[in-house]
Parts: sequence; structure tokens; C-alpha cells
Amino acid sequence: MVSDAILFAIAFVGFFILRAIAATIIFFFILPAGDRCPMCDAHTFRVQSKGWNLLMPWFRTSWCADCGWEGLLRRSSDPQVAPPEPSASQPHKLQVPPSLDA
Repeated sequence: MVSDAILFAIAFVGFFILRAIAATIIFFFILPAGDRCPMCDAHTFRVQSKGWNLLMPWFRTSWCADCGWEGLLRRSSDPQVAPPEPSASQPHKLQVPPSLDA
């Protein structure tokens, strides 16, 4: 016969493992997919992180140059789209407006 303590330990460990699996699945779907920053919606850069990429290769380690956010994103099935180039009607942040040119 199996003692009550062993049955309790098996049930306790089983519930702990099930809780960890459920939390992992929920957090996976909470993470945004794609290459957009969850804080400012700008394009992010992929960052090589040996630890994260070895442990969880299905995630994408990213960094946002606009707001400084860094974290994990889900890989998307959409092809990578380059950010739009600034048009001639919208000057870049570092360009001098034509009214100030001498």
C-alpha cells in the first residue's frame, strides 16, 4: 500500500507542474508577436542573447532604439517588413528646415 504522505507529495508536485505549464502557455500568448515595440509601437532590432536563444529559441530577443525597451517577442509568421523611409514632405529629425538655411 502507498502511504498518504506519498500520495499527497505526488498530487502536490503534479499540481505545481500543471500550474507552471499553464502560466507558461498564458505568458506565451500575452507576449506580442512581430517586431513592434509593445511600449511605443516602433520597429525593434533583434539582439543576440546566447542564454535566451538557447533556452527559448521560439522567442525573439529585441531592443527598441526609440524608447530603450528590451525584452522578448514571439516570432511572427509574417515576413519582415522594413520600416517606411521618411518622405520628402516630412523632414527627418536631424535635418535643418529650409527656412533656416542661409
